[in-house]
Formats: sequence, structure tokens, C-alpha cells
Amino acid sequence: MKGQTMSEPDAAKTATPVAESPYEALDRVAHAGFARAVSGLSPSVLAEAWMDWAVHLATSPGKQLKLAEQALRNAQAVWSAGLGLYQSETDPAPDRRFASEHWQKYPFNVMSQAHRLSWQWWQDAVTGVHGTTPEHENLLAFVTGLASDSLAPSNFPATNPDVIAATLEERGRNLLRGAQNLSEDVLRRMGAEPDGPHPFEVGHNLAITPGKVVLRNDLIELIQYAPTTPTVRPEPILIVPAWIMKYYILDLSAQNSLVRFLVAQGYTVFMISWKNPDAGDRAFGMDDYRRLGVMAALEAAQAITKAQKLHAVGYCLGGTLLSIAAAAMGRDGDDRLASVTLLAAQVDFTEAGPLRLFINDSEVTLIEDMMAETGYLSSDQMAGAFALLRARDLIWAPAIRDYLLGQRGQAFDLMAWNADATRMPARMHSEYLRQLFLNNDLAEGHYHVGDRAIAVSDIRTPIFAVGTEDDHVAPWKSVYKLHLFANSDVTFVLTSGGHNAGIVSEPGRENRHFRIADHRADAAYRDPGDWLAETEPADGSWWTAFAAWLDAHSGDAVEPPPLGARSGRFVALCDAPGSYVRQK
Repeated sequence: MKGQTMSEPDAAKTATPVAESPYEALDRVAHAGFARAVSGLSPSVLAEAWMDWAVHLATSPGKQLKLAEQALRNAQAVWSAGLGLYQSETDPAPDRRFASEHWQKYPFNVMSQAHRLSWQWWQDAVTGVHGTTPEHENLLAFVTGLASDSLAPSNFPATNPDVIAATLEERGRNLLRGAQNLSEDVLRRMGAEPDGPHPFEVGHNLAITPGKVVLRNDLIELIQYAPTTPTVRPEPILIVPAWIMKYYILDLSAQNSLVRFLVAQGYTVFMISWKNPDAGDRAFGMDDYRRLGVMAALEAAQAITKAQKLHAVGYCLGGTLLSIAAAAMGRDGDDRLASVTLLAAQVDFTEAGPLRLFINDSEVTLIEDMMAETGYLSSDQMAGAFALLRARDLIWAPAIRDYLLGQRGQAFDLMAWNADATRMPARMHSEYLRQLFLNNDLAEGHYHVGDRAIAVSDIRTPIFAVGTEDDHVAPWKSVYKLHLFANSDVTFVLTSGGHNAGIVSEPGRENRHFRIADHRADAAYRDPGDWLAETEPADGSWWTAFAAWLDAHSGDAVEPPPLGARSGRFVALCDAPGSYVRQK
């Protein structure tokens, strides 16, 4: 049985393709080849930034003299360090890459100091140049930081004392293990499965909260989770995860599953599991994700539970999509949402972190040309882009550990999920980049659902929003900008951790804290700096505060609904986690 499919025609798949001339086809093929050659990064983005900086630096003799003076001081500091002298005013900031005792000995202490001073000099060189746009300065600072980090002495066996010490102690066995690790990783990238048991597997020790798939269509499977309490709140919870990765970030291991936690609080929980699209799904667009995703799931959850209203929760891109769906519902007078929760999700993309540095029309066009050939953006391309945001932690540190020291990092559930990426349909990803990232249509009131525009201010339900302190994907101040657009009560939480680990923050984990404050729709705006200074941190997990907030916006407990509808329209198709999550 395929399961319930939306009766509404799939416009994305029935639309007549636009005719393409032979000249346009030739250009498309050439552009796709060029895009592959440059790994999807448009050279013009960096060239424009470099030209802006170079022209203004050339006409800034004061800045040039300052940099020359700084270079001389740095050279003197390195020379003095080599002679065993100490100069506190030129000591660079501590760096955990050079924290071991081996790095404190000559000549490695000099190497590390020279690298840190060089890194800082380049940061100073590309920033603070009069007339250069902040966007170009930020891009050059990011790129020069990447380039400097690639040449760090810690990356090479002959200049890394930790590697030298390990090689001498183990008589080179660490390098042999590293070569084996490298071989395994290359084979894995080529599609080969590693030998031996997998430490984490979906359905075995990941995504194991009991439930049933109660809806399947061309884009989603909807999972309804089994109750664990004798009664439940009348309003179910519908979770909309990001489609850039598999859904089970919110249902990892049993001890850190947000789904399991919410079920234990007495809620009927539904979760969308997105299909991993292929070339045949190239025509799926953003509105298909809204219609076949959020709206189809909402209809099913209501039909099964007979609930008048439900709580909707969106994570990352899923939160952005949920805000679009909720705004369209508010515009049309659809009041089926009891609340909206946005986890590390943005509605304004003007301050969207390091990824924003590379997004301009040239870059988006290059990505579109690359996707035109395959029909999708591959998971490797997406994962590589995110790894660059934290290259020290996600590229160089693992490479040193795995290939030079011959050690394998301890596997854990979040790492297994992070390696389980999905593809992006060409049309959807193009619309997302152009309409949201590039043009910021949602924040500026130009985003259309149907034939009319929507605005975040159309959302009339209470909102619970969560930002994380160390988020490189959705910086918390960008998430906080929701206050500028919302026309309803907003409860904002800032929690410790990053984009993923800050959200997966189960009760009982040590060294966790969060800040929480309510903002009424008629209250005066506070900027994020004032909010941070005036809101005291609390120890523990934000999950407990979220549960209390949901309770305050829910009705009295009732009997749990069945798994699948009473009428049989949305029958239980199979056990959770379903089939879509296992697609490669």
C-alpha cells in the first residue's frame, strides 16, 4: 500500500517545461562543466571582493604603513622568540591547536607563534580598509583565514611535534594506521561500505522512538509516535525538520531524543520524514514542500487526533518553511495552529552567518547551472560547504587525528546523523537561495504563496523561538530578528551550544545553560545586546522550559488517539522510522 496521497494535483510535476534554444543548451552545458571545475564556488564572488579591497588599499598609504610596521614588529617578535626572549605585547592569542606541551618547546613554539601572528596580520590587512564594503571585508577575512589555516604547522607531520612524538613512540605505526584510515575514507566517499558493524544505525539505536508511518506521499512520510502516558494533551505536536539532513536529529538515541521527551510529557507527536530526492524530483519547489509537507502533515494529524488546533515546531530550514506556512494560514484566516515554535530558524537572511558571504547572483547562477545537469545539489557539495564554515574543527583537526596520529574519534550519534545528508531538488534549492537568501523576500513582504504575498506579521499565534550561542548556520542575533517582524507574543530562548548540539540539549547534560524571556506583541523592542545583558542565564536544559510553555498553551488531558485514523483514511503503513529515512 502506498498510503494516503494528496488529491491536489502536483503542479510542479505537471508543468510544461520551457523550451530551450540550442544556444541556451550549449551555454548550460558549458556552465555546468565550469561549475564542477570550481566546485560550485563562483570565482567572480572572490574577484569582486579582492578588487574592491585592492583598489582601496592602494589609495590608503596610512593603512599600508601601519601594516608594514606591524609586519616588522611581528618579525622582531618571532626573532626574539627564536633567541629565547619574551615580548608580552606581541604574544598572539592562545590557540588550542598548539596547546600541548610539545608545542611549548623550541623550534615548535616559534613556528606556532609565527603562524598566529601571520594569521592576525592578514586579518588586519583585509579589514579596516577605508572605502571597502563590509561584505567584501568579511568575505576576504573568512577566505584568508581558511588559507592561513591550511598552512598551519600543525597540519604537516614534519612540523607537528605531537605527530613526531607519536611516530617515534610507536615507530611509525600511527602513520600506517593513518594510511589505512585514509584508504577507508576514500573508499567510503566512492560509495563502498566499511567492513564490520556500524556503531549507529537508523532503526537500531537511532530514530527508535516507537511509532507508525501514517501518511506517505511523493515528498514525505509522516510518523505518529506511540503514547507513553495514560492521557495526552488535546493539541498534538507536528515537527517539521530541515530537509537538508535526515529528520532524526530530533530523535537520536533514546537518552537525547526530543521526540521521546515530548511524548513523555503527554503529547501526541507527529514528525515529517522527508524523501531524499533524486533527478526525477528536480521540479519540486518551495511551495511543494509547504503543500505536500507541512499542510499535508497538518491535515493528517488533525484527522487522526480530531484536534481543533495543534502545536507546530520547525527546525532550521524546516522552521523557515513553517513560518511561511503559518503566515499563509494567518493571511487566509486559518486558525488551526495553537502555537508556532522555531528552532534555530531564520525569517530574515541579511545576517545569516558565513554562508551569506558567498551568496550573490553570480554564485546562485553557478549553483543553478550545476544543478541543471543532475536535477539536484548533491549531499557531498552541501556537506562540504558546511564543513568550510568550521574548517579547523571539521576538516583539519579530524585529518590530523585520523591520518597523522592514526586515531579514530569516538563515534557518537550526532556525528552519525551529520554524515547522513540528503540531496536538494534543483527548483526548490534555486527558489530558496534566490527568494530567501539573495532577495530576502519573506522579511521584505515579497514572498508569495498562491497569488498573494505573505508576511511574518500574519502569524497570530504565540511563538516560541530558540537561538544557540555558537551557531554558524543561523546566528542567534539573526534568529532574534524575528522580534522585528512578529505581531504576536514571542518567547525567546538563547541556549548554550551550536546549531545542532544546542537544540539537542536533553535534561541532565552537564555544563548547559539558557536564557529565556517573554516579549508581548505590544511591548517595546529590545535589541539583542540589551536582551542578553538583561536576561539572566539559568542552568539546565531549555527542553523543560519548552514543555512548561507548551503546557500553558494546551488544554486539559484526554485519552490518546489511535495510531492511524478511526476512519481508516490515514492507516498505519509501517513501523517508524519508515522507508524514506533509509534512502541513500
